[in-house]
Amino acid sequence: MSDVRRIQLLTPRLANQIAAGEVVERPASVIKELLENCLDAGAKRIDIEVEQGGVKLLRVRDDGSGIPADDLPLALARHATSKIRELEDLERVMSLGFRGEALASISSVSRLTLTSRTADAEQAWQVEVEGRDMESTVKPAAHPVGTSIEVRDLFFNTPARRKFLRAEKTEFDHLQEVIKRLALARFDVAFHLRHNGKTILSLHEAKDEASRARRVGAVCSTGFLEQALPIEVERNGLHLWGWVGLPTFSRSQPDLQYFYVNGRMVRDKLVAHAVRQAYRDVLYNGRHPTFVLFFEVDPSVVDVNVHPTKHEVRFRDSRMVHDFLYGTLHRALAEVRPDDQLAPPGATTLTVPRPTGAEAGEFGPQGEMRLSETVLEAPAAARAWQPSPSSSGSGGSGGYSYQPTRPDLPPIQEAQGAYKAYFAPLPDQVPQALPESSQDVPPLGYALAQLKGIYILSENAHGLVLVDMHAAHERIMYERLKTAMASEGLRGQPLLVPESIAVSEREADCAEEHGAWFSRLGFELQRLGPETLAIRQIPALLKQAEATQLVRDVLADLLEYGTSDRIQAHLNELLGTMACHGAVRANRRLTLPEMNGLLRDMEVTERSGQCNHGRPTWTQLGLDELDKLFLRGR
Repeated sequence: MSDVRRIQLLTPRLANQIAAGEVVERPASVIKELLENCLDAGAKRIDIEVEQGGVKLLRVRDDGSGIPADDLPLALARHATSKIRELEDLERVMSLGFRGEALASISSVSRLTLTSRTADAEQAWQVEVEGRDMESTVKPAAHPVGTSIEVRDLFFNTPARRKFLRAEKTEFDHLQEVIKRLALARFDVAFHLRHNGKTILSLHEAKDEASRARRVGAVCSTGFLEQALPIEVERNGLHLWGWVGLPTFSRSQPDLQYFYVNGRMVRDKLVAHAVRQAYRDVLYNGRHPTFVLFFEVDPSVVDVNVHPTKHEVRFRDSRMVHDFLYGTLHRALAEVRPDDQLAPPGATTLTVPRPTGAEAGEFGPQGEMRLSETVLEAPAAARAWQPSPSSSGSGGSGGYSYQPTRPDLPPIQEAQGAYKAYFAPLPDQVPQALPESSQDVPPLGYALAQLKGIYILSENAHGLVLVDMHAAHERIMYERLKTAMASEGLRGQPLLVPESIAVSEREADCAEEHGAWFSRLGFELQRLGPETLAIRQIPALLKQAEATQLVRDVLADLLEYGTSDRIQAHLNELLGTMACHGAVRANRRLTLPEMNGLLRDMEVTERSGQCNHGRPTWTQLGLDELDKLFLRGR
């Protein structure tokens, strides 16, 4: 008797259970599929009821368009959907669901009841199915316009899958997170969640900016909203808007990161890389940024059909998307000034298109290693306060009026060498008593004293400002060195003995394609064979670096993302070390003019809220906080 196993068709039940293994991982997976169907049906209110973390019961009701009675059994069949008809629809997917497998997969591992009514139907109809036999029965029912779906006893017929479920609280936390993610995607829909008979979440429809901000605060915490920068930029058919957390509001885990592409929640490695690059210079080691961002693009240039759970997408021009995201976030974070941080939450929004690529002086293949004047120009909202002596003023008392002016270019631009900023002394400015009008007070105010040779105490319109003078001066010098580096360029240093490295043919082709970019960064690469490169020159500043490994890592990034920041990261690390050694040290006594000069520099320096290592450089203690310390008003 032959041992050859014959090919045969799988039974519908087994096929659906296999599909369920891809789609239905836990109750949170079920709720995601059900809610996406509600949203695709045009629902404006969704009620979710959960028992035992979703294992015993998941009930979802919406007020959407409903399902005709004749289509109810078909809704539970595999590869049956109303959302796409032909290939052209798949190339421009606008709905959240489109595979036509979710309900069939869910019903194969649970006891499912679907009740629905359309607006023109006299009554509702209900279909029931159990995982064992997959046979559906349709009968009349009472139900308003819309759809209700009950999923009971999840994995009742697949005990092995049920054993992998976690504790009730853990499963419910995952389920609640899915609801929050979808609630952020659709501000125009109300979401109400009950667990074991208790109301957990009640999010009403958000029609205006204030109510949207309230929903973001309810989902992400009010602390995030208070420490977030509103952003909105549109360019070349790409639209990015939302909220970006300040570097000081970072997290130990990437648990407060919401990114949506055309309303679809995604976790994309290209997006993650672009965001990580944008925060690289301001985030403490091991910390993760926070953001709620919405990215809108023509559906025809993004492929959402690349993963069973639809968590990943693929962009037609991934390099353009990467550069747009990185450039926009990079500039938004760079332009945060002390006066922006002191403004009420949501008071200002970045709406002016920011340059990226060559215009922004980025070090990637898409950008030149320089800073154009348009980048160095401050935004209209930015203000610097510079003293202008009056005819009657003298010394450090009176006679000086401070007027809002556009900040000048960093002094390093006038220097002959790229590294004169390393030795630049603190600017000498004259102190001034606090004016009567708070509108004339600079954001960081005027210095009062120095504490323990480490901190500067300053008074502004809001109260007391504490400044870490070493961290602040370190950031100022670091930004000047970076500006000088971008404007002066990099000098290359030829190697006495060229280094030969073995690479793949694809990596060698990539090195040839980006040869001009490598040259601008001080590298000279020569192709010796199909899979061999020679390094003949490296940047003079990186002569201590491991050139071979650096080139390998850069080529790997170029192949993966179309861009690389490793060379810039190495250079910035070196410049950061130079700035750290050149900044004022602790226990150095500063005069009041020196302190005020440092404060003024902070107000016009990019990323001055954090030092090179991501630590805060200053903090504000308002009068209300000081009053609480002394129990005033009680």
